[in-house]
Amino acid sequence: MSETSENRVREQAAAAPGPADDRSELRADCANCFGLCCVALAFSRSTDFAVDKAVGDPCSNLGQDFRCGIHDKLRPKGFQGCTVYDCFGAGQKISQVTFVGRNWRESPDGSRQMFAALPVMRQFHELLWYLSEALARPAARPVHRQVRAELEKIERLTLSDVDTLLGLDVAAHRAEVNVLLLRTSELVRAEVRGKKKDRRGADLFGARLKGADLRGADLRGAYLIAADLSGADLRLADVIGADFRDTNLAGADLTDCLFLTQTQVNAAHGDAATLLPAGLERPSHWNKDATAPATPSGHKDAAPAASGRKGGPSRKPGSSRRRDSGPAGSRRK
Repeated sequence: MSETSENRVREQAAAAPGPADDRSELRADCANCFGLCCVALAFSRSTDFAVDKAVGDPCSNLGQDFRCGIHDKLRPKGFQGCTVYDCFGAGQKISQVTFVGRNWRESPDGSRQMFAALPVMRQFHELLWYLSEALARPAARPVHRQVRAELEKIERLTLSDVDTLLGLDVAAHRAEVNVLLLRTSELVRAEVRGKKKDRRGADLFGARLKGADLRGADLRGAYLIAADLSGADLRLADVIGADFRDTNLAGADLTDCLFLTQTQVNAAHGDAATLLPAGLERPSHWNKDATAPATPSGHKDAAPAASGRKGGPSRKPGSSRRRDSGPAGSRRK
């Protein structure tokens, strides 16, 4: 790492809030980003995206001011995938810290590195999201010291120069973090008495789980695509990496759900009665969606995105809406 980069790391670390203060820096701030997700990521024409776009090609809806020209009309215009994606604040970190305010139009020679850095930074920021939550869980106090050390290490890595960032072994860091997240999950879910459901990695595509008692359940990596979880109780359930695409969460209680992300919430359907954890926003499209999604068409091996099938998910379980690196809390955890 260069001397300049090291100085920037120290300055950023000194200015940063305590690790357990809040997760405001891990939420997307498009006003301080150069529209990176609209350029760096690829997507295919499907029910989620109205057009094909390659990595490095600016979306046709991206303006010169790096703002989306159809932001309030994304879903009716055929870009519902954009309303699901969340960068965990990686976009503004790369724009304002890694590249110190230089955008990809001003520095075309560095644009390829900038675009390559987005999925890497996103994974690290997602890990920071989980680690920060672990620190906020009193039941996980036995591992707080290790969690805090890991969080501070990951935070330092996100402040690296771009060459260092792109050379990092993300998978190795994910594996280290996962050990702590698994232990956190065990400690937190132990607060729920009695036998808890273990549906880790389960194929629950289109499952009828209306009103189900899933308190303290292990739903890590579960395929909940188009499942009916209306009125279900998911308090203290571990949902890291669970696939909530088109899941019906109307009236569901997720107030103390473990490791839930904005991306998962955005991918689901909910209503005014859906209870979410503090810090997660109720998607604006929930007010416009039908309370109960249409019954999914097809089998669990649904057609890929390009087929554009209607009535249910049009992607194979595990495929992503945008072609980035996928969630850090994946089924391998």
